Amino acid sequence: MTSQLPEKVRKRLQEGVVIPAHPLALTAERKLDERRQRALSRYYIASGVGGIAVGVHTTQFAIRKPEVGLFKPVLELGAEEMDKADLKGADPLIRISGICGNTAQAVEEAALAQSLKYHAGLLSLAALSDSDESDLISHCRTVSKVIPLVGFYLQPAVGGRMLSYAFWRKFAEIENVAAIKIAPFNRYQTLDVVRAAAESGRKDIALYTGNDDNIVIDLITPYRFRVNGTPVERRIVGGLLGHWSVWTQKAVDLLEICHEAANTDSSTAANLLRMSIEVTDSNAAFFDSANGFKGCIAGLHEVLRRQGLLQGLWCLDSEESLSSGQTEEIDRVYHAYPHLNDDEFVQAHRDEWLK
Repeated sequence: MTSQLPEKVRKRLQEGVVIPAHPLALTAERKLDERRQRALSRYYIASGVGGIAVGVHTTQFAIRKPEVGLFKPVLELGAEEMDKADLKGADPLIRISGICGNTAQAVEEAALAQSLKYHAGLLSLAALSDSDESDLISHCRTVSKVIPLVGFYLQPAVGGRMLSYAFWRKFAEIENVAAIKIAPFNRYQTLDVVRAAAESGRKDIALYTGNDDNIVIDLITPYRFRVNGTPVERRIVGGLLGHWSVWTQKAVDLLEICHEAANTDSSTAANLLRMSIEVTDSNAAFFDSANGFKGCIAGLHEVLRRQGLLQGLWCLDSEESLSSGQTEEIDRVYHAYPHLNDDEFVQAHRDEWLK
């Protein structure tokens, strides 16, 4: 039986929320640090996020390797912390699990996520790089029979592939699609996805930015098209981002400001255009854009280490680390944009989250 989104979750997803991509907390021995993994979840929840994505790129795809065996334990930890939060909160957290691999693996991962009460699966197509787009659509349809889908346009620099307007137009016809994360880091390809959603007539597909180089611009831009002679406007309503796994409390504030600007003609928009550059500059340091994003996960870990939420920068792959000069770049954006970080908030609550 096909799993469907609960109505409260669907409504919240369509309104637009902050969804951080959850990192992986490891010990110096590169084993799961359960205490700090839970602390990160508690940090995001206390920051006011609308959901959490677990088992995605920022969580490190290697958690799925049999010799690592962390995919299920990490999903379980995330679900447990969100269960606790939902007992206290009025609005349910949106639970998203990463889904990877060929069709058999993706279906298995989707079934696991569904059994752990995740609402939707962020479906990576990286493993199907040699498949044609019709086969990709068949793959997506098959997985959608298990769990609602969040489509994922991942940039080629970190394992994604080019996907045409025609692909996204057909993807939008899959009944159990709940949202699309747009992360090609490319204006033309971003436009393909938004236009496809608009021309499909599907108002129930929420659009989320993953474009780390244009987060704020994505959130305040009205996309207008003529569909069968009728003007149609679509907006990117929220973000599902690795960037929002750090400085998260300020990200929640930022999204609220973006929603205000999108719904009014206030002067807020001018300030957001300035802040857009600041956020992109910070992201360049965190994600190591100068070195082809090689230090993207380690960069996020470094911010969380400075805040005391992680103990070190350890990744499952011992070769993953900060690039030369990346520490200095993170220093620079910390000093240049102190209003963007949430260090005081973390310091005030860190010990509580680490209990």
